[in-house]
Amino acid sequence: MVTALRQAVELVLSGDHLLADIIEVTLRMSLSSSILALVLGVPLGTLLAFCSFRGRQALVVLNRTLMGLPPVVCGLICYMLFSGVGPFRHLRLMYTVRLMVIAQVLLITPLIIGNMETYAQRIAPTVRETAQGLGLPRRRAFLLLMNECRYQIFSTYLFGFSRAIAEVGAVSMVGGAIAYKTNVMTTAIMNYTNMGNFTLGVALGIILLAMSLVLNLAVSLMQGRLSG
Repeated sequence: MVTALRQAVELVLSGDHLLADIIEVTLRMSLSSSILALVLGVPLGTLLAFCSFRGRQALVVLNRTLMGLPPVVCGLICYMLFSGVGPFRHLRLMYTVRLMVIAQVLLITPLIIGNMETYAQRIAPTVRETAQGLGLPRRRAFLLLMNECRYQIFSTYLFGFSRAIAEVGAVSMVGGAIAYKTNVMTTAIMNYTNMGNFTLGVALGIILLAMSLVLNLAVSLMQGRLSG
């Protein structure tokens, strides 16, 4: 482990172009997909908790089913849709970071929706009563519920980002792990380990954990400032 840590530091300080590209692609894919999933998932999850309508329970069950969607199945679906025989082949997104982001959004959004729905469901009755007492319209009551969920939104985003940065199956299927184009930290670790270079694989794993730690610290600081 000491050797791997030393090699990780040496890799970062060496300014290796391949490593820099892997880190850049990883961050671009993970940040883009997790933010898009958050923008889509938070309102939908809160809406499921706030509103009562016919078919709501069916949507909740469907979303919980999608929360368990295997990454390789998601990758296969995207491959079938965007490959040379798929209906969206004209977009030419195969083996691009954009398609990796799309696959990640499909995987992460149900998780964001489920987390928000579960949390907001517990406080929605209290918020509705408060809104009725204040004479607020439903739209204002919904925004009030969103505001009450603001700390959960931060933790949900961290969960979504962690899921995005740790993904292997879907991104390797639609991205192809092409050097200087679609190779990310997880696929690089897998490839180096398969080649027998365990030390470099561990070094890359340490860098990946460090990236996640830095983001978690940044979000925690933001939460502290908001609560203060």
